[in-house]
Parts: sequence; C-alpha cells; structure tokens
Amino acid sequence: MTLTVYGAPLSPFVRKLRLCLAEKGLAYQHEMTMPGEKADWFRDMSPLGRIPALRDGDFTLADSSVICQYLEAQYPESTPLYGRDAQETARIRWLEKYADYELGPLATFCVFRNRIVKPTLGQSCDEQIVQTALHEKLPPHFDYLEKTLGQAEYFVGNRLSIADLAIACQLINMAHGGERLDAQRWPALAALVARIEQRDSVQNLLPGEQATVAKIRSKFLSTAP
Repeated sequence: MTLTVYGAPLSPFVRKLRLCLAEKGLAYQHEMTMPGEKADWFRDMSPLGRIPALRDGDFTLADSSVICQYLEAQYPESTPLYGRDAQETARIRWLEKYADYELGPLATFCVFRNRIVKPTLGQSCDEQIVQTALHEKLPPHFDYLEKTLGQAEYFVGNRLSIADLAIACQLINMAHGGERLDAQRWPALAALVARIEQRDSVQNLLPGEQATVAKIRSKFLSTAP
C-alpha cells in the first residue's frame, strides 16, 4: 500500500484528509501541492485543480470528502470514522457537508483568506467582510452546532468521527485568521474543538501550521488582528 496526499498544509480540506489517515492508522506520504496546480499530472488526478488529491497505488481521486469515504470503504479494518450503522453514517455525512459548505466559505474563505492569504498575494484584507462573517453569518451556524452537540463529547455516537474533524478543521483555520470561538456563548462547541486540537493526530500537524502562520504575519502583516 502506497498512499500519497497532494495538497498544502493550511488547507482545512487537506488537514481533514491527513487527520482521517492518522486516526485510521494509515501511513502516507505528503507531497506539497498548491491549489490551482496546472501540471498535467495533477489535473489527471484533480481535473478542477483543487486540493487535496490522493494516490493509492495506481488509483487516484480528488475531493476530501470523497477521498475520506473511499478510505473508509477501502480499508474497513481501520478505525471507523463514518459511524456504525446507516443512521450514524447519514448524520456524519451531513455534518461533514455542513462543515465544508457552510463553515468553510466563512471561516476559511472569508476570515482566513482575508487575514492570511490575501496579504501574501499583495491584496488588502476586506475587514468589513470579515466582521460581517464573524458577527452576523457565523453565529447562527455555531448556534446550530452547539445545539446539535448538546452535552455529548462528539457529534455522533459519542465517538470521534469525520464530522468532528471536519468542523474542527474549519475552526482551526478561523483561529489561524486570529479568531476563536466564544467559549462562554458556545461552550460545548469550544470544548469539542479544544479536545480535538489535543489529539495526537492534530498535534503532529498544528505546531508546524502555527509556525507558518506566524512567519506569514511577520513578513506580510504590519499588525495582527
């Protein structure tokens, strides 16, 4: 078995895949690949140029959710991250989709992109858009997730799933952008993210990411939010 992940470490979708692999105990190689890579070899794997992509021997695949679901089916002896019955699997896939398609555009493509990515491209941060995301658009999503989590330690089946990892990955990017959850307003969700961040799988990645973000801030930002 030779698994190779292609992508950039600060991508929440690449991070989700790498955490999935780590939690499943599946060894892999990581090849640094930026989004939008135009090389033919990459476009053969990811026709839209998006990251991550995966190579498993001669088989290639793109899209983090599709890849993670493939790993769940292809390596059934590994730790399950998509539930133990049809209902758990459906709930997990819903929450993973919710993280990618509802939190992602705001936590990553708004807060993180404006605060961290745009300055590296010589572009100005649109702080008004960031503030709108933080104070108007994200809170209803956090309210929903707080209610859904309730008093449980994890979202589904009271055990770690890809839903927990997907949600935490988006909020890690928000933290890279200088913003943390209000633990008084959303205590259960904040506790979940803190719990996920302390897992070995995350600790093997997070310090390196934080060092990269610190370098970006030092080089490209005169002041940090």
